[in-house]
Amino acid sequence: MYSHILVTIEHSPADATILAHVRALAKLHHARVLLLHVADGWAARAYDDLALRESEEMQADRAYLENVAGELTAAGIQSEWRLGRGDPATEIVAHARKEQVDLVAMATHGHRLINDLIRGTTVNRVRHELDIPVLLLKARSAAV
Repeated sequence: MYSHILVTIEHSPADATILAHVRALAKLHHARVLLLHVADGWAARAYDDLALRESEEMQADRAYLENVAGELTAAGIQSEWRLGRGDPATEIVAHARKEQVDLVAMATHGHRLINDLIRGTTVNRVRHELDIPVLLLKARSAAV
């Protein structure tokens, strides 16, 4: 059913929720996994315009992605990673289309009221702009 899964990761404990689920799903379907983290700080957003060097945070994100991809590979799952820069929703949608994935998997935080309006915009944009399934899992409180 799924052959290429894009998994958004935050470089936070919330990643454990989505990664555990995707590991099982990828093995079941013999799917490739594309890990995507979007650096969205000031340096990441101005990176191209100002010809900046990667910030320490972006370098740490790159190392984290390499580590998680290595763990998936060691578990027998073909994996790649990308480090996006800028607006998370824009980057997720662009990578999903460019890489021709057939599922996007994301962890959510289950914000309420005003927090959902502010922080839920990435999920809402992704699910409305893509024509492929988007799997949303609420991050377990123990993992957050």
